[in-house]
Amino acid sequence: MTSVRELFGTAPRRVLVQGITGGEGSYWTEQMLAYGSQVVAGCTPGKAGQVVAGTPVYDTVSHAVADHDIDVSVVFVPARFAKGAAIEAIEAGVPNVIVLAEFVPVHDTMQIIAAARACGTRVIGPNCPGVVFPGRDFVGIMPGWSERLFSPGRIGVVSRSGSLGALINLHLVQAGFGQSAFLGLGGDPIVGTTFRDALEMFEADPTTDAVVLLGEVGGPMEEQAASYLESMHKPVVSFIAGKNAPEGKKMGHAGALVSGGKGTAASKMQALSAAGALVADVPTEIVSLLQGLDL
Repeated sequence: MTSVRELFGTAPRRVLVQGITGGEGSYWTEQMLAYGSQVVAGCTPGKAGQVVAGTPVYDTVSHAVADHDIDVSVVFVPARFAKGAAIEAIEAGVPNVIVLAEFVPVHDTMQIIAAARACGTRVIGPNCPGVVFPGRDFVGIMPGWSERLFSPGRIGVVSRSGSLGALINLHLVQAGFGQSAFLGLGGDPIVGTTFRDALEMFEADPTTDAVVLLGEVGGPMEEQAASYLESMHKPVVSFIAGKNAPEGKKMGHAGALVSGGKGTAASKMQALSAAGALVADVPTEIVSLLQGLDL
C-alpha cells in the first residue's frame, strides 16, 4: 500500500489551484505559497494570461499540465461546478485531486470517484479541509502555518471534520506531540478517500508512529476501518463525535445521519475498540491515551 509520504512526496508537492482567481482561491493560494507549498499554476476558464500571487493562470487543466508537472490539484469552485472541475483534472492526468466544496450532490461525487478509479487518481473530499504536512507544506483550507495547531512530529491524524481536527491538533501540540500529516477526508456520505484508505497509508508510512482517527455518527466508514485495524502494527487512538445525536436528524455534515440504529457513535466505538483501538470518551482524553503508549 502507498504510504502518505509516497502519495504526496517527501518534498513540497507541485500544486494546481482550480478557481485561483476567485476570492477563496486567491487568498489560500497566497497562504499556501507563504508556508512553502509549490503552487505552480492556476486554472479559471476565460482567465488565461492572468497572474495570481506570481502564479500563471490557464483556461484549462490540460493547458496547465502541458507547461507544468502537477502532483495535486485543489478545487476551489462552488459545489455545482465541482464535478466538472474534478473530472477535468482527473482526465488531464493529475494524480491527486482535493475537492473542498460542501453540498456537492451525491451523484456528482459518485461520478467523480468513478472517473478517478478509471484513471488511477486519488480523490480527497468533497466537503473537506485538505491536507497538511507540518513544517513542509499544506494544500487546502487548513491553517497549516499555525504553530498552535501543527508541529512536525510522528502522529498521523485523520478526520472527517475540519473543526474537530483543528481542536485535536491544538490539544496534541499543547501536549508536546507533533503530526507527521493531517488528512481531512470530508463529512459527506461518500468521499474519495476513506478511513480505511488513510489507515493503510499511515500503516505503511515510516514517519508515523501512531494514528489518531476522528470520526462521527453516520455512515459505515469507521466500522470498515475497524476491519482493517485488526491487522495493523501501529496503535490507533480514536474519538467518535455525536454520542447524543438523535436518530433521523442530520448533525452538521451530510454524512452525519443516524438511521435504523446504524451509524451510531456507540456502534462505531464498539467496533473500533473490539479491533484494538484505544477509544476516547471525550476529545481531551486522546492526549492521555497517546501518553500511555510506548512511542
